[in-house]
Amino acid sequence: MSNYPALRFGVIGVDHRHIYDQVRSLIEIGAECVAYWTSTATAVEAGFNTRFPNIPRVADRQQLLNDPGIALIVCAAMPCDRAELGIEAMLHGKDFLTDKPGVTTVAQLEHVKKVQQQTDKIFSVNFSERFEVRAVTKATELVRAGAIGKVLQTIGLGPHRLNRQTRPAWFFDPACYGGILVDIASHQIDQFLHFTGAPDANILMSRYGNLAHPDDPGLQDFGEILLSHGGASGYIRVDWFTPDGLDAWGDGRLTILGTEGYIELRKYIDIAGRPGKDHLFLVNNEGAQYIDCANEPLPYYTNIYQDIFERTETAMTHKHCFKVCELALAAQSVAQRIESER
Repeated sequence: MSNYPALRFGVIGVDHRHIYDQVRSLIEIGAECVAYWTSTATAVEAGFNTRFPNIPRVADRQQLLNDPGIALIVCAAMPCDRAELGIEAMLHGKDFLTDKPGVTTVAQLEHVKKVQQQTDKIFSVNFSERFEVRAVTKATELVRAGAIGKVLQTIGLGPHRLNRQTRPAWFFDPACYGGILVDIASHQIDQFLHFTGAPDANILMSRYGNLAHPDDPGLQDFGEILLSHGGASGYIRVDWFTPDGLDAWGDGRLTILGTEGYIELRKYIDIAGRPGKDHLFLVNNEGAQYIDCANEPLPYYTNIYQDIFERTETAMTHKHCFKVCELALAAQSVAQRIESER
């Protein structure tokens, strides 16, 4: 990012492994991580120190917030803490980039929106299943070019491996993580709005439940949503049922149906045998083709870098960001709880 001054950032909250990609991606485009702070020592912090041994820990996050040379705060704290940390950062004159979910309650969302408007600072939620998936970059290009006509439907599947033994206590408390639809399904809501171009959506159906983990009653291991806008619809399924035998943490997929064809993304693994990730299949009136997207760009971080210095919204508009949060909260609040028969 040689066209702009050096971007210095601090990290507040090292409670989720997504912080690794956030910090690495910023460093790779020339940003400097000054230091980090986190509330408690965790295995995630140990992994952070292994990956970034030269980034020091400060004793008090106020050292980062009060540093006039730091423009951006990056966060992967416990989900229920992210909104308040973002508010604190914006009130200290910092832009804020957080792991999803950025908020876990409606009250948090309204407070974040108010402070963002007052300060004109960036509050960006990293919907990593779009922003950090190269196949989605290519799919966006194809859809915008009309390769499948008008988008009619998205089907987003977000399976995850539980890794029960590595999870902290907050992972099993809905008050901390917000519920499975607020947490994981925010990705697929983001993708529905992105690919259809819809400014909003209606929640037609939403459900969640604990179907197979009675020893962890706070865990929501399955969720689904059906939403629509105009003639477009979106189906979302998220879960914690990825088996240990899969060579990836989840077989995440996205199917985009258009009037002239469809696209399927196999984001993290092709179980048919192709190596690597970022697999895209395009079928339209010209035929069917496979596209390896391993070399496609990931523009989110470079756009954030530009937005910080230009005061633009090229990475993601606040209107879109807050609408995704709003819809995820709405889907969770009206969801039917599935009672499992065990």
